[in-house]
Amino acid sequence: MTVTSANIIDRLPRVRGRVRENTALSKVTWFQVGGPADVMFKPDDQDDLATFLKGTPTDIPVLALGVGSNLLVRDGGFRGVVIRLGRAFTKMEVLDGNCIRVGAGALDGNVAKFAAENNLTGVEFLSGVPGSVGGALRMNAGAYGTEMKDVLISATALDRAGNVHELSLGDMGFSYRHNAIPKDWIFTEAVLQLEVGNAEDIAAKMAEIAKSREDSQPIRSRTGGSTFANPDGAKAWELIDSVGGRGFSVGNAQVSDKHCNFLINNGGASAAELEAVGEEVRRRVFKEHDTLLRWEIVRVGEKEEKNGEAE
Repeated sequence: MTVTSANIIDRLPRVRGRVRENTALSKVTWFQVGGPADVMFKPDDQDDLATFLKGTPTDIPVLALGVGSNLLVRDGGFRGVVIRLGRAFTKMEVLDGNCIRVGAGALDGNVAKFAAENNLTGVEFLSGVPGSVGGALRMNAGAYGTEMKDVLISATALDRAGNVHELSLGDMGFSYRHNAIPKDWIFTEAVLQLEVGNAEDIAAKMAEIAKSREDSQPIRSRTGGSTFANPDGAKAWELIDSVGGRGFSVGNAQVSDKHCNFLINNGGASAAELEAVGEEVRRRVFKEHDTLLRWEIVRVGEKEEKNGEAE
């Protein structure tokens, strides 16, 4: 059976959370581009999410969405259900032993602030990571010398059938910007190991990170964070710069002049233009350096069809 927006909603289970059809994803992603999702679901809590997953036919695609900081939705939109973790998944609490439990929907920056407010150190790096905890778990996010693998004790995730899994650090199989967990599992929370720190030192480190980001990254532009993962022994931005990628543009999409590993929407860009910019710099780098850059930005959805053909 072909999945279409017309037949998805009637095949979904009854849930407590909010279900909406034809939802604009351009309003909830940092790039501010892309077509709509056939359905968006905001679960009330983990049990509600489990009920939804258990009752949703497996031929209906499901995509978990945090704050859309590293997501490029193509112009044709997403055929299926986008699950957006809301307020119920943003809770944070201090546990015994200098640990904190954080919801997967919590912003990385808010986790860093929460830890600082409790004089706990170890996650200051998250103040420099755009996104939410779920995305940080998915890609082993890191910055300024620390990654999620360095602070994670355990994570909770639901599989496509709605079963709950308690995962240890070893279960996660972390590597550079990657983990070994199936892509269709949805993280709901994590427990992080921190240490007691000095409030002034923590504040100073976070201020240093904020200044570094302001000075080196286009954080005030419509962007999506780092576009490509660094290849072994090299930096993606240096490779892009070496092939004339800095400032390269297609339509209103451009490689940032400030940092070559960021794509920016200068206003009115399409997802197709952003993807075309990225693919062109990948082509140039491969031709010049025999190195194929791996997309760190997650690209989802369908290309827009014009005159019966996809762009």
